Amino acid sequence: MTAIEFNTRITQEKTSLKSFALSLTHNIDDALDLLQDTYVKAITYREKFEDSTNLRAWLFTIMKNTFINAYRRNRKTKQLISKGDEIALNRAFKQNSYDHCESRMNAKEIIRQIETLEDQYKVPFTRYYTGYKYEEIAHEMNLPLGTIKSRIFIARKILMESLKHLNN
Repeated sequence: MTAIEFNTRITQEKTSLKSFALSLTHNIDDALDLLQDTYVKAITYREKFEDSTNLRAWLFTIMKNTFINAYRRNRKTKQLISKGDEIALNRAFKQNSYDHCESRMNAKEIIRQIETLEDQYKVPFTRYYTGYKYEEIAHEMNLPLGTIKSRIFIARKILMESLKHLNN
C-alpha cells in the first residue's frame, strides 16, 4: 500500500476514531489531541502495518495504548509533583525560619495549618508558594486562571485567620 493510499484510509476512519477518543477522554479537546497523536503514530509507524490486517483495529489499538500511556505518565507526574511540593514547602519554611525556637514553632504551626486546608485550596496554594506561576497551576489542574487566583487568595485568607494567634 502506498503512503497516499494509507493516508486516505486512515482519514476515512476519523469519525469512528474521534468517537472512541471521546469515550476514553470525556473531553472534546483531549479527544482531538488523542486523535492527532494517533494519526502521528500511525503515519510514523506505517511500515509496521501489514496490508492483510484490519486497519481500523490497528488504529484503535494505537489510540488505546496512547491513552493508557498518557494516563500513566500523568498519574506518575502528579504523584511526583505532589511529593516534591511537600518537600519544597517544608524546605522553604525551614530556610526562611530563624534559628530560635519560637520561629521553628511558628513554621511548624504554619505547615500544620496548610495541611488542614481542603485540597481545592491547598494544592494551588502550595504550588504557588513553591514557585509555580498561576498559569502553570491552572494548566496542570485543568482549571481557569481566575479560579486558581481565587483559590490561592481564599487559602491566604483562611491561613491568616487561623494563624492570627501567632502574631500576638
